[in-house]
Amino acid sequence: MTRTAIVSDIHGNLAALEAVLEDISKQKVDRIVCLGDVIGYGPAPSQCIDAVMKFEFCILGNHDSSALFDPEGFNVAAEQAIFWTRAQLECNQDGPEAGRERMKFICELPRMVDEGNALFVHGSPRGPTNEYVFPEDTQNVKKMEKLFSMVSRICFQGHTHVPGVFTQDLRFVRPVETGSGYKIQNDEQRMMVNVGSVGQPRDGDPRSCYVVYDEDVVEFRRVEYDIERTVRGINEQPDLDEYLGLRLREGR
Repeated sequence: MTRTAIVSDIHGNLAALEAVLEDISKQKVDRIVCLGDVIGYGPAPSQCIDAVMKFEFCILGNHDSSALFDPEGFNVAAEQAIFWTRAQLECNQDGPEAGRERMKFICELPRMVDEGNALFVHGSPRGPTNEYVFPEDTQNVKKMEKLFSMVSRICFQGHTHVPGVFTQDLRFVRPVETGSGYKIQNDEQRMMVNVGSVGQPRDGDPRSCYVVYDEDVVEFRRVEYDIERTVRGINEQPDLDEYLGLRLREGR
Protein backbone atom coordinates (compact mmCIF):
# COMPACT_ATOMS: atom_id res chain seq x y z
CA MET A 1 0.00 0.00 0.00
CA THR A 2 1.45 3.33 -1.12
CA ARG A 3 1.26 6.20 1.34
CA THR A 4 1.23 9.53 -0.49
CA ALA A 5 1.63 13.12 0.66
CA ILE A 6 -0.32 15.43 -1.68
CA VAL A 7 0.42 19.15 -1.71
CA SER A 8 -0.97 21.92 -3.88
CA ASP A 9 -0.97 25.67 -4.45
CA ILE A 10 2.42 26.49 -2.96
CA HIS A 11 2.44 29.83 -4.77
CA GLY A 12 6.06 30.74 -4.22
CA ASN A 13 5.72 30.58 -0.42
CA LEU A 14 8.98 28.92 0.58
CA ALA A 15 8.47 29.34 4.33
CA ALA A 16 5.19 27.41 4.10
CA LEU A 17 6.66 24.72 1.85
CA GLU A 18 9.61 24.14 4.16
CA ALA A 19 7.31 23.76 7.17
CA VAL A 20 5.08 21.31 5.29
CA LEU A 21 8.05 19.26 4.10
CA GLU A 22 9.29 19.07 7.67
CA ASP A 23 5.89 17.75 8.75
CA ILE A 24 5.80 15.29 5.84
CA SER A 25 9.18 13.91 6.90
CA LYS A 26 7.48 12.60 10.06
CA GLN A 27 4.54 10.92 8.31
CA LYS A 28 6.33 7.87 6.84
CA VAL A 29 5.12 8.55 3.32
CA ASP A 30 6.41 6.73 0.26
CA ARG A 31 6.19 9.68 -2.07
CA ILE A 32 5.22 13.34 -2.43
CA VAL A 33 3.15 14.69 -5.32
CA CYS A 34 2.04 18.23 -6.14
CA LEU A 35 -1.20 19.35 -7.80
CA GLY A 36 0.21 22.53 -9.31
CA ASP A 37 0.49 26.28 -8.83
CA VAL A 38 4.00 25.99 -7.49
CA ILE A 39 4.47 29.65 -8.35
CA GLY A 40 2.50 32.91 -8.44
CA TYR A 41 1.83 35.40 -5.61
CA GLY A 42 4.79 34.48 -3.38
CA PRO A 43 8.35 35.84 -3.25
CA ALA A 44 10.37 32.62 -3.80
CA PRO A 45 9.27 31.00 -7.09
CA SER A 46 12.65 29.56 -8.10
CA GLN A 47 13.32 27.95 -4.73
CA CYS A 48 9.86 26.38 -4.66
CA ILE A 49 10.29 24.95 -8.15
CA ASP A 50 13.67 23.51 -7.14
CA ALA A 51 12.03 21.71 -4.21
CA VAL A 52 9.08 20.37 -6.23
CA MET A 53 11.38 19.05 -8.95
CA LYS A 54 12.36 16.34 -6.44
CA PHE A 55 8.77 15.11 -5.98
CA GLU A 56 7.44 12.03 -7.76
CA PHE A 57 5.35 14.20 -10.04
CA CYS A 58 3.70 17.61 -10.31
CA ILE A 59 0.58 18.70 -12.20
CA LEU A 60 0.37 21.90 -14.26
CA GLY A 61 -1.53 24.65 -12.46
CA ASN A 62 -3.02 27.75 -14.04
CA HIS A 63 -0.38 30.01 -12.50
CA ASP A 64 2.38 27.69 -13.70
CA SER A 65 0.88 27.84 -17.18
CA SER A 66 0.63 31.62 -17.02
CA ALA A 67 4.37 31.84 -16.37
CA LEU A 68 4.77 30.50 -19.91
CA PHE A 69 1.83 32.25 -21.59
CA ASP A 70 -0.14 35.42 -20.91
CA PRO A 71 -2.46 35.07 -17.88
CA GLU A 72 -6.20 35.00 -18.52
CA GLY A 73 -8.86 36.03 -16.03
CA PHE A 74 -6.40 37.14 -13.35
CA ASN A 75 -7.06 40.14 -11.13
CA VAL A 76 -4.56 42.99 -11.21
CA ALA A 77 -2.48 41.77 -8.24
CA ALA A 78 -2.31 38.20 -9.55
CA GLU A 79 -1.41 39.34 -13.06
CA GLN A 80 1.31 41.66 -11.78
CA ALA A 81 2.67 38.85 -9.61
CA ILE A 82 2.85 36.36 -12.46
CA PHE A 83 4.74 38.84 -14.67
CA TRP A 84 7.18 39.43 -11.80
CA THR A 85 7.47 35.65 -11.29
CA ARG A 86 8.21 35.10 -14.98
CA ALA A 87 10.96 37.70 -14.79
CA GLN A 88 12.51 35.92 -11.79
CA LEU A 89 12.55 32.64 -13.66
CA GLU A 90 14.03 34.24 -16.75
CA CYS A 91 16.69 36.37 -15.06
CA ASN A 92 18.74 33.26 -14.18
CA GLN A 93 20.30 34.56 -10.96
CA ASP A 94 21.65 31.06 -10.34
CA GLY A 95 23.11 30.83 -13.81
CA PRO A 96 21.57 30.19 -17.24
CA GLU A 97 21.42 26.41 -16.81
CA ALA A 98 19.32 26.62 -13.63
CA GLY A 99 16.89 28.99 -15.31
CA ARG A 100 16.55 26.74 -18.34
CA GLU A 101 15.94 23.69 -16.15
CA ARG A 102 13.15 25.43 -14.25
CA MET A 103 11.38 26.59 -17.39
CA LYS A 104 11.81 23.14 -18.95
CA PHE A 105 10.27 21.60 -15.83
CA ILE A 106 7.18 23.83 -16.12
CA CYS A 107 6.88 23.20 -19.87
CA GLU A 108 6.78 19.43 -19.30
CA LEU A 109 4.23 19.36 -16.47
CA PRO A 110 1.22 17.11 -17.27
CA ARG A 111 -2.34 18.41 -17.06
CA MET A 112 -3.37 15.29 -15.12
CA VAL A 113 -2.04 11.98 -13.84
CA ASP A 114 -4.41 9.00 -13.87
CA GLU A 115 -3.38 6.02 -11.75
CA GLY A 116 -6.61 4.10 -12.28
CA ASN A 117 -8.36 4.41 -8.93
CA ALA A 118 -6.80 7.82 -8.26
CA LEU A 119 -6.90 10.84 -10.56
CA PHE A 120 -4.69 13.87 -9.89
CA VAL A 121 -5.56 17.29 -11.37
CA HIS A 122 -5.21 20.94 -10.47
CA GLY A 123 -8.73 22.17 -11.16
CA SER A 124 -11.28 19.43 -11.87
CA PRO A 125 -11.68 16.15 -13.78
CA ARG A 126 -13.39 18.09 -16.59
CA GLY A 127 -11.09 21.13 -16.64
CA PRO A 128 -7.79 19.89 -15.20
CA THR A 129 -6.02 23.25 -15.21
CA ASN A 130 -8.67 25.95 -14.85
CA GLU A 131 -12.08 24.75 -13.63
CA TYR A 132 -12.98 25.65 -10.05
CA VAL A 133 -15.06 23.35 -7.86
CA PHE A 134 -16.28 25.31 -4.84
CA PRO A 135 -18.14 23.93 -1.79
CA GLU A 136 -21.30 25.71 -2.95
CA ASP A 137 -21.18 23.73 -6.19
CA THR A 138 -22.81 20.89 -4.28
CA GLN A 139 -26.03 22.82 -5.10
CA ASN A 140 -25.29 22.52 -8.83
CA VAL A 141 -26.49 18.98 -9.45
CA LYS A 142 -25.77 18.88 -13.19
CA LYS A 143 -22.21 20.12 -12.75
CA MET A 144 -21.43 17.66 -9.96
CA GLU A 145 -23.00 14.71 -11.78
CA LYS A 146 -20.84 15.46 -14.81
CA LEU A 147 -17.69 15.74 -12.70
CA PHE A 148 -18.38 12.51 -10.81
CA SER A 149 -19.04 10.69 -14.09
CA MET A 150 -15.36 11.32 -14.88
CA VAL A 151 -14.07 9.91 -11.56
CA SER A 152 -13.50 6.17 -11.24
CA ARG A 153 -12.95 6.26 -7.47
CA ILE A 154 -11.16 9.32 -6.13
CA CYS A 155 -9.95 12.58 -7.64
CA PHE A 156 -7.47 14.85 -5.88
CA GLN A 157 -7.54 18.53 -6.79
CA GLY A 158 -6.61 22.01 -5.58
CA HIS A 159 -7.11 25.41 -7.24
CA THR A 160 -9.75 26.86 -4.85
CA HIS A 161 -7.46 26.70 -1.79
CA VAL A 162 -10.45 25.41 0.20
CA PRO A 163 -9.86 21.86 1.55
CA GLY A 164 -12.53 19.23 1.93
CA VAL A 165 -14.19 16.13 0.49
CA PHE A 166 -16.94 16.26 -2.15
CA THR A 167 -19.11 13.15 -1.84
CA GLN A 168 -21.22 11.59 -4.55
CA ASP A 169 -24.40 12.37 -2.61
CA LEU A 170 -23.50 16.07 -2.98
CA ARG A 171 -22.07 16.90 0.42
CA PHE A 172 -18.93 18.88 1.16
CA VAL A 173 -17.13 17.53 4.22
CA ARG A 174 -14.70 20.01 5.73
CA PRO A 175 -11.44 18.89 7.39
CA VAL A 176 -12.72 19.73 10.88
CA GLU A 177 -15.49 17.17 10.34
CA THR A 178 -13.11 14.33 9.40
CA GLY A 179 -11.41 13.85 12.78
CA SER A 180 -8.32 11.67 12.36
CA GLY A 181 -9.14 11.14 8.70
CA TYR A 182 -11.90 10.65 6.15
CA LYS A 183 -12.33 6.89 5.81
CA ILE A 184 -12.98 5.42 2.37
CA GLN A 185 -15.62 2.76 2.98
CA ASN A 186 -15.55 0.70 -0.23
CA ASP A 187 -14.33 0.59 -3.83
CA GLU A 188 -17.71 1.81 -5.15
CA GLN A 189 -17.52 5.03 -3.15
CA ARG A 190 -16.51 7.94 -5.40
CA MET A 191 -15.26 11.29 -4.14
CA MET A 192 -13.33 14.40 -5.06
CA VAL A 193 -10.83 15.69 -2.52
CA ASN A 194 -9.57 19.24 -2.47
CA VAL A 195 -6.26 19.03 -0.62
CA GLY A 196 -6.15 22.73 0.25
CA SER A 197 -3.23 25.09 -0.16
CA VAL A 198 0.31 25.04 1.19
CA GLY A 199 1.13 28.64 0.40
CA GLN A 200 -2.14 30.57 0.48
CA PRO A 201 -5.00 28.95 2.47
CA ARG A 202 -8.41 30.54 1.91
CA ASP A 203 -10.67 28.75 4.38
CA GLY A 204 -10.12 31.14 7.27
CA ASP A 205 -7.27 29.06 8.73
CA PRO A 206 -3.85 30.61 7.98
CA ARG A 207 -2.02 27.33 8.52
CA SER A 208 -0.75 25.41 5.50
CA CYS A 209 -2.86 22.45 4.46
CA TYR A 210 -2.00 19.21 2.69
CA VAL A 211 -3.24 15.60 2.57
CA VAL A 212 -1.81 12.19 3.39
CA TYR A 213 -3.54 9.40 1.44
CA ASP A 214 -3.02 5.69 2.09
CA GLU A 215 -5.87 4.24 -0.08
CA ASP A 216 -8.15 3.71 2.93
CA VAL A 217 -7.99 7.11 4.64
CA VAL A 218 -7.62 10.72 3.52
CA GLU A 219 -6.00 12.73 6.32
CA PHE A 220 -5.92 16.53 6.22
CA ARG A 221 -2.93 18.02 7.99
CA ARG A 222 -2.54 21.67 9.06
CA VAL A 223 0.93 23.09 9.60
CA GLU A 224 1.92 26.40 11.15
CA TYR A 225 4.69 28.32 9.42
CA ASP A 226 6.47 31.67 9.67
CA ILE A 227 3.89 33.84 7.91
CA GLU A 228 5.77 37.05 8.67
CA ARG A 229 8.81 35.76 6.80
CA THR A 230 6.71 35.48 3.66
CA VAL A 231 4.99 38.84 4.28
CA ARG A 232 8.41 40.50 4.52
CA GLY A 233 9.52 38.81 1.31
CA ILE A 234 6.46 40.11 -0.52
CA ASN A 235 6.84 43.63 0.87
CA GLU A 236 10.47 43.73 -0.29
CA GLN A 237 9.33 43.39 -3.91
CA PRO A 238 7.75 46.55 -5.35
CA ASP A 239 5.99 44.52 -8.05
CA LEU A 240 4.17 42.32 -5.53
CA ASP A 241 1.00 43.82 -4.01
CA GLU A 242 1.26 43.98 -0.22
CA TYR A 243 -2.28 42.56 -0.06
CA LEU A 244 -0.80 39.21 -1.11
CA GLY A 245 1.01 39.16 2.21
CA LEU A 246 -1.74 40.63 4.36
CA ARG A 247 -4.25 37.96 3.33
CA LEU A 248 -1.91 35.22 4.55
CA ARG A 249 -2.42 36.34 8.15
CA GLU A 250 -6.16 35.67 7.91
CA GLY A 251 -6.16 32.65 5.63
CA ARG A 252 -8.19 34.49 2.98
